[in-house]
Amino acid sequence: MSKFIHLHQNDNVAIAVCDLAVEGLLDVGGRQVVIAEPIAEMHKFAVEPIKQGEAIIKYGQFIGYAAADIDAGQHVHTHNCIVGDFAKDYGFCRHAEKTAYVPEAEQAHFQGYRRANGKVGTRNYIGILTTVNCSGTVAKQIAASFSYPGALDDYPNVDGVVALTHESGCGMRAEGEGYEILQRTFEGYAAHANFGGVLLVGLGCETMQVDGVLAQAGLSQSELFKAYNIQNVGGTRNAVEQGVEYVRAMLPKVNEATRESCPASEMVLAVQCGGSDAMSGITANPALGVAGDILIRHGGTVIYSETPEIYGAEHLLTQRSATPEVAEQLLERIRWWEEYTSTNGFELNNNPSPGNKAGGLTTILEKSLGAQAKSGSTTMTAVYQYAEPVVEKGLVFMDSPGFDPVSVTGQVASGANVVAFTTGRGSAFGYKPVPSVKLSSNTAVYRRMQDDIDINCGAVTDGDETLETLGQKIFEQLLAIASGEQTKSEELGYGDAEFNPWKIGAVV
Repeated sequence: MSKFIHLHQNDNVAIAVCDLAVEGLLDVGGRQVVIAEPIAEMHKFAVEPIKQGEAIIKYGQFIGYAAADIDAGQHVHTHNCIVGDFAKDYGFCRHAEKTAYVPEAEQAHFQGYRRANGKVGTRNYIGILTTVNCSGTVAKQIAASFSYPGALDDYPNVDGVVALTHESGCGMRAEGEGYEILQRTFEGYAAHANFGGVLLVGLGCETMQVDGVLAQAGLSQSELFKAYNIQNVGGTRNAVEQGVEYVRAMLPKVNEATRESCPASEMVLAVQCGGSDAMSGITANPALGVAGDILIRHGGTVIYSETPEIYGAEHLLTQRSATPEVAEQLLERIRWWEEYTSTNGFELNNNPSPGNKAGGLTTILEKSLGAQAKSGSTTMTAVYQYAEPVVEKGLVFMDSPGFDPVSVTGQVASGANVVAFTTGRGSAFGYKPVPSVKLSSNTAVYRRMQDDIDINCGAVTDGDETLETLGQKIFEQLLAIASGEQTKSEELGYGDAEFNPWKIGAVV
């Protein structure tokens, strides 16, 4: 195994695959580089002299400027690399190519739950949604009545009863962006294919009114959808008893759902990364991108998100946009984020977390270039607002923050029925009612956290897999998970606490 990775012939930095000692001599594309100082695993070193103010290049792309002269063999990181303005070649639609679809008769299949509205679920939960923080306790107590060992033994086709609570719903404007986002989120969850039945519980005096949610979404009461307010039924105890009664009545009907063969075109895959490191953009993210490309060729959908984490790499997506209008919609969201962060005294350029930096990521540009590898190589067909219903097939982008629970909440509201989550530092994450598959970027973190991580993408740098072979294995694993195979996060019980709708606007 090589001690370093030099990604692109134009790169003036390489990445250490292991800790490199001083005086080590490396041959980098015919150039003899003497390591001038200790280089930690996954960190960068210069492969040629870089003068102050010159561009630092990785992935064949700009990631920052040298803040001082850097000699070949020296460490390149936050102490000598800074972000600054640079020209981007947006090249609208330049690399938009027609997808080579697999013939329908040859499409892969999985075992899913076909719902009455035609959508396909990968799990069969009863969900308890809350319009406001104040009804969270009632929702949790209802769910607890069905969460003890053996509670659902008579209903083997029901995956569980889950309460999804949150911190908002009141103390907010009854109109505008923040309200619309929360409304769309409720609509998406109330109709989500991974729910066989749903309760919507409110308090009664909140801004986000139950009746308003129903009217806006066109929802009505049925044997598998019930909505009510705590105040109207006489308080907390009555509200819990009412909810338990509703769930008990739903269980036999929800249990009637059985899995059937469904084409892979019914899979809607949310792709995410969290706790990234320098290997994320070299192993896990591009391998997931290969798997996403395969899914798209089988007629499926990939939802790519986290707008702050494409900042600096958005030109690679505009070049792959299906139309100039799609490309412009993406840039409009970038401009919105620039204004939003500026208004709140924040900088998009300051995105990498302490964990990212410890893992060798220096700038948001470097992080974004690695993150965008999750999007694969197909044409981007549409751009959506947060929690908007996704109707286009292929690769789509949904605007969201980079905070994983908030981003995934929006993706699931948009229709995702499987989540694939890459990590380099070791994220602990699950997401009911949707299974979350975790992929590690390196073998070390996989070995430390085997109970949490489903797939080791460090096999690429270990020499045991190529991106192509691993991408095919990931695709096959996604089909198995969609068919009911448990993920590590499901085995550990993750997923009850991650529901986190995006909050925009003042809390008053």
